[in-house]
Amino acid sequence: MRPGTLQLPALPPLSLYVHLPWCLKKCPYCDFNSHERRAGVDPLAQQKRYVDALICDLEASLPLIWGRQVHSVFIGGGTPSLFEPESIDRLIAAIRARLQLAPLCEITLEANPGTFERDRFAAFRGAGVTRLSVGVQSFNDAHLKAIGRVHDGAQARAALEEAARAFDTFNLDLMYALPGQTLKELEHDVNTALGFKPPHLSIYHLTIEPNTVFAKFPPKVPDEDSAWTMLDRITEMTGSAGLERYEVSAYARGGHRCVHNLNYWQFGDYLGLGAGAHGKLSFAHRIIRQVRHREPELYMNKALAGDALAQEHEVPRKELPFEFMLNALRLKDGFALQDFIDRTGLPPSSINASLQKAEQAGWTESEGVWVRPSARGFDFLSDLQALFLPDE
Repeated sequence: MRPGTLQLPALPPLSLYVHLPWCLKKCPYCDFNSHERRAGVDPLAQQKRYVDALICDLEASLPLIWGRQVHSVFIGGGTPSLFEPESIDRLIAAIRARLQLAPLCEITLEANPGTFERDRFAAFRGAGVTRLSVGVQSFNDAHLKAIGRVHDGAQARAALEEAARAFDTFNLDLMYALPGQTLKELEHDVNTALGFKPPHLSIYHLTIEPNTVFAKFPPKVPDEDSAWTMLDRITEMTGSAGLERYEVSAYARGGHRCVHNLNYWQFGDYLGLGAGAHGKLSFAHRIIRQVRHREPELYMNKALAGDALAQEHEVPRKELPFEFMLNALRLKDGFALQDFIDRTGLPPSSINASLQKAEQAGWTESEGVWVRPSARGFDFLSDLQALFLPDE
C-alpha cells in the first residue's frame, strides 16, 4: 500500500462478514441486499457455486490481511439458514483453512423460523457455528403478516426452543412499533421472548427505509410518542429480567455480548465477502472501505474470475471522526480517547470542539479520558453523532 496521511500505532481487531443473499421472500421493510430465491434454480448447485465464489473472493483478499488474527465471523443475509448445513460446513472449513481464527472464535449464523427444521440447527452447530441469531421480529401472527414474514408465532417459538437446546449462546431479534401494534401487544412479545431466557436480545424500531415496499406504500405505525413509551417499557422489562442494555438496540446477559457487533461499534476492521458485502480495512497510514458487486449472479461471475470488488476508496481524514462516533456512541459505555487515537490515527484536538458541544448539550458525560453518551444523548443519538460531521 502506498503511504497515506494517517499514523495508526497498531491495527485494530479484525472480523469477517460473509453475506448469503437469498431469502424465501423479500420483506416489505427490508433494504438489505436480499433476493428472493427463484423457482427452477437448483438450490444445491447454486449454493456450491456461491461458496466457490466466496472462497475465491477470500483468497484474492488474503494479501490485505495476511498474518492478522480473525476474532469473529458473522454469516448474514438474506437468510443464511436457507443454505444446507453441508454448504455451511464447507464454507467454515474453507475459512479455517485460510485464516488464523482466534481461540473460541465467535461464529454467528443468522436464521429465520420460516426455514426451521428440528435437526437443522444442531447440524449448523456441528458445522462449526457457535452462535445463532434468530430473526423472530414478533410472536403475533397478525403483526408477522403485516410486515411480510414467512413464519408464524408457533414456528418462532419452536425455532427458539431448538436454538436454546443446540447452542450455548444465541440472539433473539425482535422489532417494535409495528403496524397496528399496541403497548400491551409489545409487552406480550417481550414477555414471550424473555420466557426463552435468551442470552442476547436485539430489539429494533421498525423504520421505513427508502427504496422499499413500505416506502412506496407506508403502513400505519404507532406515533412517535407511543414508540418512545414502548422503548421505555422494553428497557424496563429487559432490565428486570437481568439483561443489560449495552448498545442502543442490544441487551445481553453477562458474558454474552456480541463480539462481532462490538467490533463494528468499536471501529474495528472487517473483511466483507459475498454479494454487496461492505468491508473496512486499516493499514499503517490509511483506512479503506470496500464494496463487492451487489447482484448475486454478477458477484459469482466476478469473484470466480478474481474480480469481486465493485468499489474501493480511502476514507478521507476529515470523515474519520464522524465514522468513529457513528459507531462508538451507540455503546452505552462509550469509548476511551485513546481508542479514538488508536483507531483513527488522529489527535484528540480533531474532536475537542465537538466533544465540548456534546457535553454542553448534556448528550455526553466525561470521566477522565472516558466519554460516554448520557441517557439524553442515547435518546438524541442522531443529533449527537451529527456534531462530528465534517465541515463542508
